[in-house]
Order: sequence, then C-alpha cells, then structure tokens
Amino acid sequence: TVVIVLLATGIVMVLSASAPTSLAENGKSYTYAVRQLGFAVLGVTAMIIISKIDYHIYKKFYWPAYIVSVVILLLVLVPGLGSGANGATRWIKWPIQFQPSEVTKVLLIIFYAGYLADHKSEVTDFWKGFVKPLLFLLPPFAILFFVQNHLSVCIVIAAIVGVMMIAAGIRMLFVWGTCGAGALGIAGLLFIMQAKDSGGFRLSRILSFLDPWSDPTGDGWQIIQSLYAIGSGGLFGAGLGESKQKYLYLSEPHNDFIFSIIAEELGFVGCILVFVLFAVFIWRGVLIAMKAPDMFGSLVAVGITSLVGVQAIINVAVV
Repeated sequence: TVVIVLLATGIVMVLSASAPTSLAENGKSYTYAVRQLGFAVLGVTAMIIISKIDYHIYKKFYWPAYIVSVVILLLVLVPGLGSGANGATRWIKWPIQFQPSEVTKVLLIIFYAGYLADHKSEVTDFWKGFVKPLLFLLPPFAILFFVQNHLSVCIVIAAIVGVMMIAAGIRMLFVWGTCGAGALGIAGLLFIMQAKDSGGFRLSRILSFLDPWSDPTGDGWQIIQSLYAIGSGGLFGAGLGESKQKYLYLSEPHNDFIFSIIAEELGFVGCILVFVLFAVFIWRGVLIAMKAPDMFGSLVAVGITSLVGVQAIINVAVV
C-alpha cells in the first residue's frame, strides 16, 4: 500500500514540477509526466510478476549476478549504445534510456545476500568476513568513478552493502574504523583532484552545499533556489501546482530537486507526510527481513529496503 501511495504521489508531483520545463523544451506540458506514468505501469506490472517468483532461485545465481553487474556498467562505452550528458557517460539509450548503475544496485544486493549467507561463519573475522567481501566492490566502483564519472552511486552502493554486512553480523568496530578511514580517503582524493584540476567539480559541489551564498550565481545557484522553494512553502504550502521556483529557476525540478517543489507546494505538513511514508516503508522492510525464514531472504529484504531508504535520505539532504 505504501509503495502505491508513494508512486501515485510521485506521479502527481512530477506532473506539477515538470510542466514548465517540459513546455519550454518540448512545447508540451505533459511529456515527463506521461513518461513517468508509463514507467509506473511497467514497474507495477514487474512488481506483481516478481512477487510470484520464489526468491530462493536468485541465490543460485548470485555469482553470475555479480559478473553481470560489472559488465553492464561497461556497456556505456559501446558506440551507439552509451549516451552522455553534462560531462558524464551514465546512460544506455536502447531499447529505452536508463542508467545501468540502477541494475547494478539490485544485482549487487543479490550477490552480497548470497555471498554473506554462504559465508556466515566468517562474518566476525576481519579479513574473511569484512575486507574480502568489500574487495568485490572495487571493479564496479572503478568503472563508476573513472568511466561513468558517477561518485554518488558509489556512495549509495557502499551504504547499502554496509547495512547488509551489519545485518549479517560483522563487528561494529570494523564499520566505524572503515567509515573514518573512508571519510579521510575521500577527502584526500577530492583535494588531490582539485589540486590537479581534475574532477574538482565534486569539491566545488560540496563547498557550495556548505555555503551556497559564497557563489550565488554559480555553484550555489541551485541550492539557493531550492531553499527559496522550501522556505516559501511555509506550513501548508502554496498549493498543488502553485510553485514559482519550477518556472525555470530550479533546473531539474522534476528530477533531482523535486522535493523542493513538494515543500513549496505542500508545505511542512506535506514534507512530514512524505517522511512518514518512507519511514513506514523502511519499518515494513525491516519487519519482512526479521521474519524471513532464511539469511538470504533476510539480507535481500535489508538490501532492497536500504536501497530505497538511503536514496530518499540523500535526496532530501541534498535539497
């Protein structure tokens, strides 16, 4: 039920948020909304079909799932198949345009659920249960970072795998140590790229997020427009369809920054309702994981719940 409610809310808000951009780009107000509705129908159909499949069958193929998860990321390099935009090559444009990293996320959940279930006796060992599983992330991370220029997906996948490993029973001491080392490593890498004038836009994004008014017409523009939208929403919002910031002030108002439009049109109350829906989704996902009859099913549930929950949290935090 909560999935359907979130899906319906998303379609309505995409319709509202995308209309000005769609009209400016395509001469029609409903292009993005119709596309979203089409994907929604496909998604619900797939959900019904997949719900009828015994999930145990996926465990037999967790190694092929890992191989496919890596190979599919390289398809963006195939001439005529891969597609790039805004300095990044992240899309496959046939038969429909999509990001192969979205498939990789799901396949890696299946892989880690199967791997951790088969090696559950090793999870408390630092090398076999912690370092070794993380090494499997190096190939997809290398492709995502150096080929697709897609650091954000690396962060999402790392968070999902981290939650799955904690659920599998690894020692928290390993987790805190890795988080500290990883934060220092990422910070060092960003500063090195800035010094070498390579990929410094990532550091600029972080700095503009921390202080958008230091460059209000440049890197800070998007965040400032987002804050204008959220602030002007007040308690109950300006009303559905009444956003001002979506009129070409915010770029990607129907995409990365759609939560800003939700806040502007539905207000603080609308934001809280969206938070509650995602909280219920996460709560139900955790209950499903706890009640699963085996470790593989439990970890798959944890992974899928984390996939949705982590991305929702990051998206809200960004805007």
